[in-house]
Amino acid sequence: MKADDRCTPLDLVRENANEFPTDEEYNNKVKRQWSQKALRGRHPYDLSQQYVDTEASNKWLTKGDLFAETKGFLTALHGQVVLTRNYKKHILKQPDTDELCRRCGKESETIQHITAACEQLTPTEYAKRHDGLAKIIHQKLAEAAELIDDKSPYYKYTPTNVLEKKISSCAGIAAYLRTKQYLLMDRT
Repeated sequence: MKADDRCTPLDLVRENANEFPTDEEYNNKVKRQWSQKALRGRHPYDLSQQYVDTEASNKWLTKGDLFAETKGFLTALHGQVVLTRNYKKHILKQPDTDELCRRCGKESETIQHITAACEQLTPTEYAKRHDGLAKIIHQKLAEAAELIDDKSPYYKYTPTNVLEKKISSCAGIAAYLRTKQYLLMDRT
């Protein structure tokens, strides 16, 4: 029976019990097979890089603070099964599909290109994503330094340009937090 190469009632008739792989051997075999896949093998390869914290990279799967739909969407992104032009051409084998990005038309439309490399998205979408994360960090730092009392949800929070609080009157110690500020530099 090919469906299960581990220990099943059908396998109990074997005389040599040493034929069964250990859990570690079986897990290594599955990981090897996974990493050899053309598309889904990218994720284990990315996780194996020396600069990647594997535990932190997968923590969102077990932490439990995401909706099931969000987890499903993120898993699809990880598995690279989002219907990009590259996916249509190379995975679904639609040869007449143009794989170039719909926005810039210069690179292959992959998940990596859309989320981090498209020059058409850089000045707008990436900046919005960056500013949204910076806003969350600003709120958490302001709460930790007791610069704000408002406990509004992160998506309703609007940071002020400068937050200031005197911590010690005798030593003159203060806490400051600044948001993104645009400066005009005149070099005349």
